[in-house]
Amino acid sequence: MRLPSVLLAATCLAIAPAALAQEAPVTQAASVGTALPLERVFASPSLNGPVPRGVKLSPDGRFLTMLRNRADDRERWDLWGFDRTTSQWTMLVDSLKLGSGKDLSEAEKMQRERMRLGDVKGIVNYSWSADGKGILVPLDGDLFLAKLDGSVQKLTESKEDELNPALSEKGAYLSFVRDRRLWVGPVGQSARPVTPAESSETVHWGEAEFVAQEEMARFTGYWWAPDDSRIAVQRFDDAPVGIVTRAAIGAEGTKTFQQRYPAAGTRNSLVSLYVMKPDGSERVQVDLGSNPDIYLARVNWSPDAKALYVQRMNREQTLLDMLKVDPATGKASVLFTEKAAAKSWINLTNNYRFLDDGSLVWWSERDGYGHLWHVRNGRWKQLTKGPWVVSNLVGVDQKKGRVFFTANRDSAIEQGVYALNLSAPGKIERLTETGWDANASMDKTGQTLLVSRSANSQPSQVYLADQTGKRLAWVEENKLDASHPYAPYLAAHRPAQFGTIKAVDGSDLHWKMTTPVMQPGKRYPVFFQHYGGPTAQQVTSAWTNPLTQALVAKGYIVFEIDNRGTENRGVKFASQIWHAMGSVEVEDQKAGALYLRSLPFVDPDKIATYGWSYGGYMTLKMLQADQGLYAAGIAGAPVTKWELYDTNYTERYLGDPTKLPKVYEQSNALADAAKIKDPLLVIHGMADDNVVFENSSALIAKLQAENVPFEMMLYPGYTHRVSGPKVSAHLWGTILAFLERHGVTPPK
Repeated sequence: MRLPSVLLAATCLAIAPAALAQEAPVTQAASVGTALPLERVFASPSLNGPVPRGVKLSPDGRFLTMLRNRADDRERWDLWGFDRTTSQWTMLVDSLKLGSGKDLSEAEKMQRERMRLGDVKGIVNYSWSADGKGILVPLDGDLFLAKLDGSVQKLTESKEDELNPALSEKGAYLSFVRDRRLWVGPVGQSARPVTPAESSETVHWGEAEFVAQEEMARFTGYWWAPDDSRIAVQRFDDAPVGIVTRAAIGAEGTKTFQQRYPAAGTRNSLVSLYVMKPDGSERVQVDLGSNPDIYLARVNWSPDAKALYVQRMNREQTLLDMLKVDPATGKASVLFTEKAAAKSWINLTNNYRFLDDGSLVWWSERDGYGHLWHVRNGRWKQLTKGPWVVSNLVGVDQKKGRVFFTANRDSAIEQGVYALNLSAPGKIERLTETGWDANASMDKTGQTLLVSRSANSQPSQVYLADQTGKRLAWVEENKLDASHPYAPYLAAHRPAQFGTIKAVDGSDLHWKMTTPVMQPGKRYPVFFQHYGGPTAQQVTSAWTNPLTQALVAKGYIVFEIDNRGTENRGVKFASQIWHAMGSVEVEDQKAGALYLRSLPFVDPDKIATYGWSYGGYMTLKMLQADQGLYAAGIAGAPVTKWELYDTNYTERYLGDPTKLPKVYEQSNALADAAKIKDPLLVIHGMADDNVVFENSSALIAKLQAENVPFEMMLYPGYTHRVSGPKVSAHLWGTILAFLERHGVTPPK
């Protein structure tokens, strides 16, 4: 379960200690600037300004390309290119002019759902050719090769969609998945299937299985060797996976899908891995071991293409083996094994890099925090250390032995970009300014940084920098000048405050609060939002989603707190939810509510709690545990019974329900539904394929059977993300109307 886009984004800067919250938010009565209307939050152009996606450098470094959304349609993306020699921007592919507008296949729709791109129109990804003369662009189910002179060549034209399209590493071949088989052909020529035709429709080649996409952030099922000599290809068979009937209830009809869904405690797909020549010949199977009930976590080639590295994880997700595979024979040996701490799990990551000298820069939590290590000839050298977490391995300059990464080294709620040298890792340099939450990526050789940063008073900016962090050029300055979409509301912008309170075990719980302009002596309602689930840190110093400002403009204090179980705080902090979902998270959210009630400007009888997905589950558990503490609760797309959710996510934290039924019984949100005494609003998309609608229908039936009053708003045809210019305004209007009906309103 990864964080859905419908949730409020992380917020802003202006860090304040907890004590200041007693006084600082009480400000003058007169408001300055134009209040942000709710409807404007979801309209075009985006109030965040132009925020590029998929920014890449051409192989020769001359061109910078990115996806840019349109001013009149924030969900439609086109491909733009910037010539660094002429400083000229050009639209390389106009998705409206080039696209056919045909409906995508169900397979591609579902893959986009897995990637949280279900709302995106136009171009969602692209890749450069190795010679830097062309760009592979998938659009509306077909493939195009865009040239820098503005010409575009259509590479495929078929009724079927081409899934997972890619150019080989040296650019000689085009590959994609069609009809459950991998197709390969020289660029510009016809492709043909290179994997066997299977009699069973449950067998797929070149694709990632459901849990790999949904929970393991692995969206491909094949990997080209660096020299184009071979391809590693996954085969999976869904035959063992149970079939569930998923109903997609629309406005004018209902579609049912017989979906293979690996619910917790049931069988997973049978996964195997093969290596073959680009034409499909010399196919050998990789030895993944005698136990078929494993996860194929990651696959990588060595830089010289002489070895294939495969990460194999056990079903319990407590052991991860790094296998070294001979691509000619498929024989494998274990290089090393990662073991989870007691009562914890392995966190998969992409933060590793195989180097030309045969060594490896590797991310591990073996010392209790996520840090970088250098593994060479079986010897481990720790590169970073301390009570902080490396969040991303950005790049490596192998010639200089320089490693670039992002981390919360200087603040638990702020990411910075850092560098160190492999030969002297003790000296760590910060490359981005403090006061900015930053992320970064690099070219393959680790020469140029692409930095994205934001702060309380500034939405996301993107720039190119050298290895010292010095800015070379803006990619998108996103300046808050008079022409910026947010400019009319900037004067009324309310900064967030930050602070900490203690959990019962002594842990620091970070909170964030944004307040309206308040009159002394008056008390204000709180919109207490939360997610609460594993991996999703919410309290950061990044730019606030404008929705927060719209709620504040209506007179609500917006508050959230990161409970135990969230990421970037170390293994001990995160692992407290192991076999105990719905316990310590609820306890920590309660601590946040009690802190709010102690503040003189908060109305203690008007604290409403809201969450979506895991956050919706949390709303239910919070209302059940602490009747009367919350004035009302909104549960969006809630998980109510963990046996309904998938194997990889659920078993990672709760174990196997067939072996630990009491753990699941204590964690579900149905058994104690009758304890809900406070006003409740349930919201769900009726075509949700992630947290399926059965979660809410089971809750609805249980509440009705127990004679518990509640309200609900259902959205026909919508999946796990209920979003769009009009429907988002309807959703949030529904929430505010619900709060008003139950008296959770600002003072007059």
